[in-house]
Amino acid sequence: MKDETIPHRGETLKVLRLMRDGEPILMLGSGKDDFGTRWTLSGQEVLPAIATYLMEAGFLAAAGKTGLGATRLILTDAGTRFRENGLRWWHELGWLEKLKITLFG
Repeated sequence: MKDETIPHRGETLKVLRLMRDGEPILMLGSGKDDFGTRWTLSGQEVLPAIATYLMEAGFLAAAGKTGLGATRLILTDAGTRFRENGLRWWHELGWLEKLKITLFG
């Protein structure tokens, strides 16, 4: 998680924490229509930069569709390792570093 290319590091780690119990990100829509793509996790929107980063890095994989046509995205093995490394990184930080990352990414 120290990599500066990770968008919104604190928020990305929060998303990964929520996926701990196998909770999928739902990908709604597609870039083919005028509405664009949206991602949700437990009913909350996931920032497009975070979802795109996780998909392009190979940390998420499609796991079928819901009854309403949304694509379920779950963590890959690499995504699980990324999450565990991120949690270790977070626990090593001091409170001031955590505050800076939470506020400024």
